[in-house]
Amino acid sequence: MMRIALVHDWLTGMRGGEKCLEMFLDMYPNSEIFTLFHVPGAVSPHIERHRIHSTFLNSVPGARQAYRYFLPLFPAAIERLDLRGFDLVVSMSHCVAKGVRPPPGVPHLCYCFTPVRYAWDLYDAYFGPGRSNPLLRSVAPLVARRLRRWDRRSSRRVSEFVAISHHVRKKIECCYGRSAAVVYPPVDVDRFRPEVSRAEFYLIVSALTPYKRIDLAIDAFNKLDRRLIVVGKGPEMNRLRRMAGPTVTLTGWLDDDTVADYMARCRAFVFPGEDEFGITAVEAQAAGAPVIAYGSGGVTESVIGANGRASAADATGIFFEHQSTDALVAAVREFETLELHSDVLRRNAARFH
Repeated sequence: MMRIALVHDWLTGMRGGEKCLEMFLDMYPNSEIFTLFHVPGAVSPHIERHRIHSTFLNSVPGARQAYRYFLPLFPAAIERLDLRGFDLVVSMSHCVAKGVRPPPGVPHLCYCFTPVRYAWDLYDAYFGPGRSNPLLRSVAPLVARRLRRWDRRSSRRVSEFVAISHHVRKKIECCYGRSAAVVYPPVDVDRFRPEVSRAEFYLIVSALTPYKRIDLAIDAFNKLDRRLIVVGKGPEMNRLRRMAGPTVTLTGWLDDDTVADYMARCRAFVFPGEDEFGITAVEAQAAGAPVIAYGSGGVTESVIGANGRASAADATGIFFEHQSTDALVAAVREFETLELHSDVLRRNAARFH
C-alpha cells in the first residue's frame, strides 16, 4: 500500500484550508498528517481520527496559543519533519508547509493556497502601523527578507504546484517562477438551503486576522447603522470588539449548523478582504445570500458582480473597487437597490461542488 504524507501548516481551528485537508483525507484515507502545531479538539473529528505528527514547536509552553510569534522558527521546524518511508508527499500550504523536505526521489505535490502572506503581498496588513507592536515591527523587515529567500529557495522542493485559483496561480509564477494548474477547492454546497425571506442583518464569517479587513466592515456598518453579525475568532478579536458599535455583533466561533442558518437568513454576505479564493463566499451563494465583496483576488472568480450591468439577472453580488470604508458603504447602498435571485446564486455556487 502506498504511504502518503499530508503536510498542513497548522491545526488550530477549522477554516477553508482545513476543509481542503478533509478533501485530501477522503481521497487518501490511510494517509498521515504532518503539521507545525496541533491543538487537540480544534479541528473536525474527520481530521482528528488520523495520525497527526507535529513539530518540536508544538511542545514549547504557550506556543500553540501564540504560534504566530514563532514565525522565524517555522522554516527550521517544517524542515525537521521526518518523512522517510512515504511514497508521496502532498502539502497544503499558505505559510511554510510546502518547504518540507521530501525523501530523495519521492514526488511532492503542493496544493498552494498562497505564497507566504506575511513575507510577500500582505506584509503591510500584518506589520504596518497599528497592526503590531513596535518591537515586532522593528524586527519584521529582517524576518520577512529571510523568509522570502527561504520561501523562494524551498519552492524547488516541490515537484508540481496546483493553485486554488487563477489569482494564486499568478502569485506562484511571480514569487517562485513556477507554473501551476488551477483546481478550485470543492465546496459542500448541498448542506445550505436558503430561507424564503431574508432577515435584516448582514453577515461575515471569517478568521479575525488583519488581511481579512473586518475592521473596514465594522467601520462601514457603524456608519450605515445597519446590523452586522461577525462570526469567527482570531488575534484581531479584542481590537474589533473595541471598534464595534451598537449594531455590530461579534459572536466568536459557531458550529457549522448555526453558520448555515445565519447564511440562509442574512440579507447579504460581506467579504471585505482580498482572499485567494473565499470558500465562505461560495457557501453564502449556496445559501441564497448575495455577496458584497472587495473586487480583487479569488472572489472575483466565484462571484458574478452586478456592477455596471444593464441587467442584474445573472448577478450573484456586487464588488467595491477601493478597499475603503466609503467604498463599502456605497456598495451596500447600491446593493439595496438591486434584486438578486436565489436560484441564480445557487446555480453559480454549484460550479464549485
